Amino acid sequence: MDFVIGGLAAMGASVFSNPFDVLKTRMQLQGELQARGQHTVYYKHTLHAAYVVGKTEGIRGLQKGLGTAMLMHSVRNSVRLGSYQWLSNHGFICDSQGKTILYKSLLASSLSGAAGAFCGSPLFLIKTQLQSQAAESIAVGHQHGHSGLVHAVKSIYLKHGIQGLWRGAHATVLRAVVGSSAQLTSFAKTKDFLKDYEVFQHSTVLTAFTASIVGGVFQAVCMTPFDLVSTRLYNQATDAHGNGILYRGIADCFAKTYKSEGFVGLYKGLGANYFRLAPHGAFCLVFWDILKDLQNKYLKQS
Repeated sequence: MDFVIGGLAAMGASVFSNPFDVLKTRMQLQGELQARGQHTVYYKHTLHAAYVVGKTEGIRGLQKGLGTAMLMHSVRNSVRLGSYQWLSNHGFICDSQGKTILYKSLLASSLSGAAGAFCGSPLFLIKTQLQSQAAESIAVGHQHGHSGLVHAVKSIYLKHGIQGLWRGAHATVLRAVVGSSAQLTSFAKTKDFLKDYEVFQHSTVLTAFTASIVGGVFQAVCMTPFDLVSTRLYNQATDAHGNGILYRGIADCFAKTYKSEGFVGLYKGLGANYFRLAPHGAFCLVFWDILKDLQNKYLKQS
């Protein structure tokens, strides 16, 4: 049941966060491997990007890849949150007073995040490619031309087999280890801190919401460079053998991005990434805590 709760919470949250995911993806691909001032800037910042996409592609443009995103978040987070909760329930994360042990939480959230990322990698690959597809006047990055999830799966599988669907999985696993450990550990530690104050002791929603905002800050700062690399590895064009044309792997992508775009280039889309992570993390973790409370009340009644 812990795995089902994690998946349901993430699906609900993705409806609110997906537009920012689209904006983040476009901004991370804008000016790929080009120095500042040497490429067309379609998206100046998050709000401008939202305006441009909305004006050019409409509301549907802001929700590109939503179905795939919902399915991806469900798979990833049913594994991630379900595994983390299972470890917590079996006493691997907290001490005898129920307080979170930092290093154990970091280890548990890293392992659960990596497992979730690997399982959801094909959907993350397709989501990224669908979100990058834009009207010709504002297109950035390679345009794969998928008409939807089923078409993308069929196209990738026919060209490169099952291995093609897991291309770039190593990057998203690393991304998830960094992001999940930063988010879940800061979320758990912040909840421990807030529970010492009376105003938070009687409100699961207020406590979870406040802690999730803090978790989103840590997650965005720590994860954005890895998220950018993951996006670019997933979206790059491939040769006949399924190998990336621009990057050979994680280290090569980091090196080329830093060399061409500088340190700031690694943090492209940071604002959009936070606005994606903050509501997604907030809604996901709040829904997660609410559903866990409902589950506990049901078990007590039965």
